[in-house]
Amino acid sequence: MNDQPNRPHQPYDPYGQQPQAPQAWPGQGYQGHQGYEDPQAAQQYTQQWQGQTWETQNHQAVPSAQAQAPDPETAILTPQSPPRRRPAAPAGADAPAAGYGPATVGGNTRVTDAQRARAEGRSPIIEPGIQPAALTALLGLLLAGAAAVGTYALLVPLVVLQAVTAAGWFRLNGMWPARQGIALGFAGALAADAALLASDRSPAAILGTLGVWVLLALALQLRSHADPDERMYGLMATVAASALAIVAGGYLAAAADAVTVGAVAVAVAVLARALPLPTPASVVVSLLAAAGGGIAAGQVTDLGTSGALLGAGAAACALIGHRVASYDYPSRFVHFTAGVALPLAAAAPAVYVLGRALA
Repeated sequence: MNDQPNRPHQPYDPYGQQPQAPQAWPGQGYQGHQGYEDPQAAQQYTQQWQGQTWETQNHQAVPSAQAQAPDPETAILTPQSPPRRRPAAPAGADAPAAGYGPATVGGNTRVTDAQRARAEGRSPIIEPGIQPAALTALLGLLLAGAAAVGTYALLVPLVVLQAVTAAGWFRLNGMWPARQGIALGFAGALAADAALLASDRSPAAILGTLGVWVLLALALQLRSHADPDERMYGLMATVAASALAIVAGGYLAAAADAVTVGAVAVAVAVLARALPLPTPASVVVSLLAAAGGGIAAGQVTDLGTSGALLGAGAAACALIGHRVASYDYPSRFVHFTAGVALPLAAAAPAVYVLGRALA
């Protein structure tokens, strides 16, 4: 118990009058509110509030029903209990805004390398370089040598080319792992090879297999539970990968001499394209080198000097495949898959068509 009694608060008179004498001290008769004798007098100095108050949780206005308006000059505000505060969130863990993901320390992981390159003013076109070009040249020479040996010998490097083509296309489009799509594209290539061998290397086998595989890819995507946009993107990537792998079977349908000349020309063109030259000059040098390689290979085969035209046509298609593999800031894995396989796969139709025209 406190030894000092509670003394009443003397109200301030705005008109300059002297404050009234204090009421009786505790112990003198009836004790009201804080030591007042008369409870009505005690109620006079009790704070009353009329108007709207706010609930601190949901900030909704709550009207007060049992309040009287105090005199603004004589109202005494008693201390109020502070509203409860929520614990402060640690740095970097704020509540995410609507439509955005949570804040991260390492940045937005959804930004691709190509988008970052464009934002920084860098070109999203990065060419594979000399090492993928050397692998392309090696695979092209294997195709040329195997074609001179026989049809079944040609199957070995051709199957490798088709497998790398299917895998590289999905990785080029940023879809990895895509085992189902890669397996489907590679299976289509194997089916086309089998149909070519069964039909005595008829090009109709390629077109028939391609049509069947488009329908198969469409049926598989319709069974998917992904979003419509994702299903459409997966369908296009699967169809394109299957088409490229199946079209690469054109080496099996073409004449052996045409395959030899075309594969040598692609090997020379890709190596020349990897030289540190400006792009226009590099393209011209590649085409001239491919034409020269076609003439050299044509002297070994029956094509002769007409191998220059076949070599230049195959090199032009190969450079298109090389350009596709360089698009959209590709990774090192893309360079060693799509960068290796796409030049040879894109040149297969030209080898078949020009080989039949020049034979």
